[in-house]
Amino acid sequence: MSDSKKYQDILYDVEDGVLTITLNRPDKLNAFTGVMLTEIIDAMDRADADDEVRAIIFTGAGRGFCAGADLSRGASTFNMAERDGEGPVDEWRDGGGRVSLRLFESKKPLIAAVNGPAAGVGVTMQLPMDIRIASTEARFGLVFTRRGVVMEACSSWFLPRIVGISQAMEWVMSGRVFPADEALKGGLVSQVVAPDDLLPTARAIAREIAENTSAVSVTLCRHMMWKMLGADHPMEAHKIDSRGIRTMGQLPDAYEGVQSFLEKRPGNYTMKPSTDIPDFFPWWEEREFE
Repeated sequence: MSDSKKYQDILYDVEDGVLTITLNRPDKLNAFTGVMLTEIIDAMDRADADDEVRAIIFTGAGRGFCAGADLSRGASTFNMAERDGEGPVDEWRDGGGRVSLRLFESKKPLIAAVNGPAAGVGVTMQLPMDIRIASTEARFGLVFTRRGVVMEACSSWFLPRIVGISQAMEWVMSGRVFPADEALKGGLVSQVVAPDDLLPTARAIAREIAENTSAVSVTLCRHMMWKMLGADHPMEAHKIDSRGIRTMGQLPDAYEGVQSFLEKRPGNYTMKPSTDIPDFFPWWEEREFE
């Protein structure tokens, strides 16, 4: 069912525990705007607070996913001082990065269902998502060097970690648009499917998570993997793994997980991300491990 709150540049629909956020400027190939930025952040805040939402799918309305920044301001599109006013360069933050960082902190798994062309921020906003699936109609372009700007939305951190430094360099330095099968070969997406199969495939993955897992376990595992990408030694993972196992092993979902397995029935997990995440989360904000 649709959520009662209305947005201008996105759609927010929850059904059977799965939230679908649709970028909704189809006449502009869902080009990214300031309104879309604030609406995505608001939608993520609401989704994280709603324990009925177990997984989130992002897709685009019409034939595109997101064509990148809205270029309607012409040649000065990227002149942020002209648009936002003068101020210290070190204090300004790009809008795509604000979205990427909010997605990175999500308590819910994120799935990109890339239905058509994606360029610039239309690609980089996908990088903090956990699973990316493309339609055969999808096209990808990290076009920054062809616009005379640089990578944004934290993509210089995310992209090499996802596809490797050599592939990231080739795509970014050339700025060329490439098809879905190349995105699959390069590791940017995990599947390429027919257009009619895109959302059903994404929903099947989301429902597999929603119906069979502990929501708190999913949240913790999601952040354990992402945060460990920057660790300099496996000991850092060992420390947080140990804290997680010791803490979760005493809580109701662990008991239910074992008991449901022994009784050969689906698990009935009752812990909620909004209230029941162990108090060592978010551990990465601590100065040092205990």
